[in-house]
Amino acid sequence: MADTTTDSPDRNSIPVEFIGTLNATTQAVTPIAIAGTNGTRVTVTVTEATFVGPKINAAAVTGVAGADWPLVRSDGTLLLEVRLNLRTEDGADIYMTYSGIGTPIGDGLFTIRIAPQFQTGDPRYAWLNNVMGIGIGQSNPTGVIYDIYAVK
Repeated sequence: MADTTTDSPDRNSIPVEFIGTLNATTQAVTPIAIAGTNGTRVTVTVTEATFVGPKINAAAVTGVAGADWPLVRSDGTLLLEVRLNLRTEDGADIYMTYSGIGTPIGDGLFTIRIAPQFQTGDPRYAWLNNVMGIGIGQSNPTGVIYDIYAVK
């Protein structure tokens, strides 16, 4: 096996490129809560969203499904499962999905770490198809906000 300790990058940092900030407004769908052995699955609708960065300016597509199906675990943490349709200001459609973990910080708010991926058929944004992303953010009283990075 090759020696990977010499000339290797700092193992406490990951090379990333900032893609943009996702800001989403959500609304819980209260009638749907399914308890199970791993926690309680709830449904949260994304009512509005923007994703803005150096190479992208997009928003959630009005009338098209966008939601989170988080699992609320017994320790109060959340396992996120999000799907969202975005449309750029120049008309490209982008499907965004991410999983993540939310850790309670008090008053019903969470710090959140996510792993987004993207899909599009538009050649102007084809670079997104190969992005493995990471996002860092938190919830707020009306939704969530994340800074999203591409792992290089």
